[in-house]
Amino acid sequence: MWIANNWKDYAVLDCGDGEKVERWGNQILVRPDPQAIWPKEQSCRAWDKPNAIYHRSNAGGGKWEIRKLPEQWAVSYKDLTFQLKPMSFKHTGLFPEQAANWDFIDQMVRGAGRPVNVLNLFAYTGGATLAAANAGANVCHVDASKGMVQWARENAASSGLGEASIRWIVDDCKKFVQREIRRGRKYDAIIMDPPSYGRGPSGETWKIEEDIADFVKLTMELLSDKPLFVLISSYSTGLAPAVMSYLLGITAGRRAAGKIDAQELGLRVESTGLVLPCGSSARFIAEE
Repeated sequence: MWIANNWKDYAVLDCGDGEKVERWGNQILVRPDPQAIWPKEQSCRAWDKPNAIYHRSNAGGGKWEIRKLPEQWAVSYKDLTFQLKPMSFKHTGLFPEQAANWDFIDQMVRGAGRPVNVLNLFAYTGGATLAAANAGANVCHVDASKGMVQWARENAASSGLGEASIRWIVDDCKKFVQREIRRGRKYDAIIMDPPSYGRGPSGETWKIEEDIADFVKLTMELLSDKPLFVLISSYSTGLAPAVMSYLLGITAGRRAAGKIDAQELGLRVESTGLVLPCGSSARFIAEE
């Protein structure tokens, strides 16, 4: 398991009974977590006075109960700073377990010893984009949501990366990849965090179990002749680490020699010292 162990501004304080209580900077939030099927630690006082609670609805979705929470606040991870706010379906604009991948991206880009062009697809609010840019890469950030791309730009500015070499693209990821192939563009590293289900700006539909295999195969046409890495993340139960490992093996693994590793992502829980699983990732690392 890849554990995001280096946070100072974030922590899972406890989890159980289908929820987790977290510290985001100075704010304490309670959010649903269906994997936390065990009982809460009754000795954890963080449950008593959270700043906000997200309540799931039996009909789907849910809503925030805001007690004392700013409209927006910031947390930092090493050199990066992210703006947070309560969003629909329990989100805050950041997946803290992805810090394990940000460290990997930083290490790979800094260790390359050459200019690196990175493509980040389904790039959300830009965690991976900023990790790559902060390490010195040229990054192309693509997301279908104009609002998410704007949020990522705000995070870049907050992180001192407002003038970094980042192309900000609002587009359907598949259509963008197809155009980049026609243009003859190449990237040394490709990152993607596809949603389980989504719609593009023109109504394009995306269902991960149906579309991911063809999409990964298509995207590999953008790999350069000297690739560095490919990183895929998933929060869909149907895409276990072994499934993504196989998928990378028959795509990236056939374009270049290298090794593949796939693991669950995790966050340490302060109350127990155990690790809460939070999705999974697969990495292809090309041989030098």
